[in-house]
Amino acid sequence: MDENKNIEDYNLVEFVVTARKYKTTLTKKYQQRQKWEKPVIGQIKSFLPGTVMSLCVEKGQKVKEGELILEQEAMKMLNQITAPISGIVTEIYVEVGQKVPKNFLMIEIK
Repeated sequence: MDENKNIEDYNLVEFVVTARKYKTTLTKKYQQRQKWEKPVIGQIKSFLPGTVMSLCVEKGQKVKEGELILEQEAMKMLNQITAPISGIVTEIYVEVGQKVPKNFLMIEIK
């Protein structure tokens, strides 16, 4: 900490570990991190940036849990993405050959 600043000038965060209270400052990197979101069942997002190589479903098609939905090339590997739940494909947000970033919503199943 800078000697010219008072303790009140820092944004301190309290946390408790085994019944002991601590105070600390958070780094800028930690404060700017991407916040965790609870996954939505039926939304298929890309885990890695890559290219959609093939689509195995169409909008309105019934799918079963574990059925192949699409293939995505990422890091020179072909990844097979399967349906997390049984249902109907309501939206397809990608097409073959499209490059997608990490956490991109590709397909929705209801």
